[in-house]
Amino acid sequence: MRHPHLVTLTATTFITWTGQRITAVALPLVALDQTGDAWTTGLVGGFAGLPLLTSGWWGRRLRAHLVSGRALALLLAVQVLGLALVPVAAATVGVGAVVLCATGLVTGATSALLSPAQRALTADLAELPGNAPGVGAKALAWQDLAHRVSMIFAPALGAWLLVAWGAEPLLWWEAAAVALAAVAMLTVPAAHPGTAAGSGTAAGSGTAAHQGTAGAAPASGGAAPDAALGAAPEPEPAPSLRTVLRGNPELAVGLALAGVGGVTWFAFALGLALLGVELDRPGELIAAGMAGYGVATVGVSFVVPLVVHRVPRIPAIVASWVVFGLAYLALPAAAPNLLAVGVVSALGGLAMPFGIAALNALIVDSTTGAARRTAFTAETVLHAGGASAGLLAGGALIGAFGAGPVLVVTGAFQVLASVAAVLWLRARRSPARTPAPAQASDLLT
Repeated sequence: MRHPHLVTLTATTFITWTGQRITAVALPLVALDQTGDAWTTGLVGGFAGLPLLTSGWWGRRLRAHLVSGRALALLLAVQVLGLALVPVAAATVGVGAVVLCATGLVTGATSALLSPAQRALTADLAELPGNAPGVGAKALAWQDLAHRVSMIFAPALGAWLLVAWGAEPLLWWEAAAVALAAVAMLTVPAAHPGTAAGSGTAAGSGTAAHQGTAGAAPASGGAAPDAALGAAPEPEPAPSLRTVLRGNPELAVGLALAGVGGVTWFAFALGLALLGVELDRPGELIAAGMAGYGVATVGVSFVVPLVVHRVPRIPAIVASWVVFGLAYLALPAAAPNLLAVGVVSALGGLAMPFGIAALNALIVDSTTGAARRTAFTAETVLHAGGASAGLLAGGALIGAFGAGPVLVVTGAFQVLASVAAVLWLRARRSPARTPAPAQASDLLT
């Protein structure tokens, strides 16, 4: 990435994700030490999921204003205040359930808004004059790499820092790191072409939308990229997801499969852990599975940004969930052999970065402006929110039916959902059901 603002956005992604994973190590210990009650250790994570699941409703008006680095910096500043609540309370009045819930709500709300807004701004900046086609998809792939790298090393770093510094100083440093990211974000401007290129609704096809955006860029007179940056225009009202998906079945399929993958994630995260208990190898299966999955996804993520422009969108999305579903099916047979569990998990993880990169590229290609922010929000809510919902119910399902059967059923469900998506797309594309060409007025509704 040559554009300095895209580098800044990727760096802040790395900092915020690393901080979140380190906080996940320190916060439960602070809660247990301050309250003495084990049940309080999950309050922050539990309450952080509530704003995410409902952000499509309460965040719709706010998303219209999150179109510049200055707006995202303000969001990060609010997140710093939320992060500082626990160490401030620990040093003064003491940490209780109310403080932990408040921290979870503030950090969850800011994270729910920040992630899709940051990806949308990345795509908008990538479409400025002077940038080559496909820069947005590459930049988002680099950001996904930053996310996955933090997943590997941040928990171990957090554990080491916890021993070296203690839990409360670690939370202060995490808040300071996010504050530094907020300062860096102030240098990132708004991008006019990304919001002015279209009405904010999805185009009839990804390629056409991408070409339309690229064609709109020279309207600025062929100026250098910095000439197109400046104060953001009037906020564009955020369209509903239904409006964005109208006439774009590929995007609907990508988002739906992301939701299915999110809801079924509990079978991998909880299923392997409880399967290890059932097979008298507690902690070993989940460690082998997570290690194999993590190493594979990080390794592949270094390659994805270099080839993402050649990756077919829908085939990559469908294939990633089919492969991961097949891995779920194979895990009960691979257990209790740790090497086999690690290899199967790694095979499942190899395809995932390609699928995520393809979905992000599909959103970039087929949406602009406010519609792009709506689509990225839907991706976040369906996948991450679905994972939270799945984890809430997953323990009871595994307790009722056993870890092995649940892994098999959820794996089969992912495969069948992917097959159903392909059949639905083929039916939509058949000549008998080809819709009439959209009128200009239809694209503005």
